[in-house]
Amino acid sequence: MSQAMPTILIVDDDPEVRRVLCQALAEDHFTVLDASDKARALHHVRHNHVDLITLDLRLGNENGLEFAREMRALHNTPVVIITGLDGSPDRIAGLEYGADDYITKPFHVREVLLRIRNVLKRYDHRLVERKSTAGHSHYEFDHCVIDTEARELRRANGDVVALTDFEYRLLLLLVQNAARVLSREEICRALMGHEWSPLDRTVDGHIARLRRKLERSVDEPRLVKSVRGVGYVFASRVLHYSQSHEQQHETQQVANRRV
Repeated sequence: MSQAMPTILIVDDDPEVRRVLCQALAEDHFTVLDASDKARALHHVRHNHVDLITLDLRLGNENGLEFAREMRALHNTPVVIITGLDGSPDRIAGLEYGADDYITKPFHVREVLLRIRNVLKRYDHRLVERKSTAGHSHYEFDHCVIDTEARELRRANGDVVALTDFEYRLLLLLVQNAARVLSREEICRALMGHEWSPLDRTVDGHIARLRRKLERSVDEPRLVKSVRGVGYVFASRVLHYSQSHEQQHETQQVANRRV
């Protein structure tokens, strides 16, 4: 992702919405592209580097959800949905198809800018297995704790959850990138050092086994969620703290992202 002046693509069939967002983003030092339909949006994506897409689910007769899925599958580009559809099913569907955030109209421009910046922050580093640079670290989520020194996962009652080495590394990768959609290809490169093949079900198999150890219901996972046609996202709030620094902070916020 580009480091200076990220490029935002606004996709909305309402010219007034495009005008307002284009002006606000430009004044906030973003590079801005806009499109009123899927064809024009695809043209921009093919000929420009796009760091984030804002997307209305209503694009005339076109399916905004399908476009979001296509963008995720092609480039894993972050997507913020901005739409007049405010029902819970619409919100859930948008997130399942790969949206990083969901904003309903009418909206406050300053809130849109803030949430766009928050999403960009999740994707502003190259995805790798991050080694702890602060000594003994803990990641807390959903009554569980990852202890990086012991390389183990413990429940709140102290019980250790038995994980294979790959399952531990996979979970840590997801947790360290909470709220960021990870494609199967990104996971393969980060953990196995090679490109992903559509016929390769290795990642899916490890995710399935990890869910059986983490989730209350594997049929309705709350922690490791699937993003259709793309990959997975860790959807729980995560607290990260380092014993050496005696400092605690939230590494990933998922407020307003998951229902």
